[in-house]
Amino acid sequence: MSNSNWVDAKVIENIHWTDALYSLKVEGDIGAYEAGQFGRLGLMIDDNIIGRPYSFVSAPHEDFYEFYSINVPEGLLSPKLAELKAGDHVYLGKKANGFLVLNEIPESEDLWMISTGTGIGPFLSIVKTQEPWKRFKKVVLIHAVRHAKELTYRELIDQIKAQHPDQFEYVPFVSREETDFALPGRIPKALDNGTLEERINLKIENGKSQIMLCGNPDMVKDVRETLEKRGLTKNLRRTPGNISTENYW
Repeated sequence: MSNSNWVDAKVIENIHWTDALYSLKVEGDIGAYEAGQFGRLGLMIDDNIIGRPYSFVSAPHEDFYEFYSINVPEGLLSPKLAELKAGDHVYLGKKANGFLVLNEIPESEDLWMISTGTGIGPFLSIVKTQEPWKRFKKVVLIHAVRHAKELTYRELIDQIKAQHPDQFEYVPFVSREETDFALPGRIPKALDNGTLEERINLKIENGKSQIMLCGNPDMVKDVRETLEKRGLTKNLRRTPGNISTENYW
């Protein structure tokens, strides 16, 4: 991959949440981006820059770029990114991309942001901006993981709840251990049996709700199919609907 597609950047901090999950904070200059978009991180490996897309967790007004990732041991890039320390060199793709942004979302009363694992990243970027709080009566953030320790960014989420106590709802899911605070199992089942909407006393309804999905492709597919049975439709520029998704892995 050509160096002309990249800018030099420097690691500010590498936050290790668990053995596998980490967040890189990087400083550099790639210009403007929208909350919900993704950039690219790259390293020089065998005389070539190897890069992968990562959603911005940082918001456009912040003076650093933050990316949330999981270390895939057999991966070419993620194990090396996980080892980076403050001061280390990294490459940033020159241009942000992606359409999982509020500019692409039609007007509605409620915004549901449904994520698994590191798919929460773009939604954290969005809730740090002012736009969702100006546009929607309710903003719901759903984060599904296997183990409770993977429910990261809780301090930020608590701050958002304190700033918008009446507008913001956070619903964690933990599928592989019992907790006294998270919903069990998978999101599609909780939509099917009503427990998700009962949890916050809010219904997903056609004409009232917009849904953004990011994370495990199986979750994205199953939730979309579940909502389509209720009459909700995929949101496209030429045919606006209710369900917005973006997969880049």
